[in-house]
Amino acid sequence: MNRAVYPGSFDPVTFGHLDIIKRAARRVDELIVGVLNNNAKIPLFSVEERVKMLEEVTKDIENVKIVPFYGLLVDFLEDVDAGMIVRGLRAITDFEYELQMAQTNHRMNPEIETIFLSTNVEYSYLSSSMVKEIAEFKRDVSPFVPEMVAGRLKEKIIKKESARNEQ
Repeated sequence: MNRAVYPGSFDPVTFGHLDIIKRAARRVDELIVGVLNNNAKIPLFSVEERVKMLEEVTKDIENVKIVPFYGLLVDFLEDVDAGMIVRGLRAITDFEYELQMAQTNHRMNPEIETIFLSTNVEYSYLSSSMVKEIAEFKRDVSPFVPEMVAGRLKEKIIKKESARNEQ
């Protein structure tokens, strides 16, 4: 079976992520979207919340499976018996970082290949960080994320503000 992993923090999932998921899913038998608990970042959404959002927005793509993971990506690929990593590239700065990661992963496990999909130009500027910042300022994020995600973002921002005001 041709199985690939598209890893990321997806905090939150954007239309750019969904574009890569849909395009990658057409090229493999099974695409596992690996939701990373990244210790270097403080996420707005828990891993469980991100998994649920991704499951909801990918429910119509039959060969996509959402799986949380912790630790090294190469170990996760071994756990799920996948030999390919899918990464999206927005700009040349993404390429420099992603190339380093691909080479490191390949060095750690020569059986692992990384394929890069260039982001649709419509989403080339888009990032989860940008979406969260727009939401923090109570602006409309619906052009950037699915409707359900926009609603969850709004709820999360309201909760965060309430907790801050109670302190």
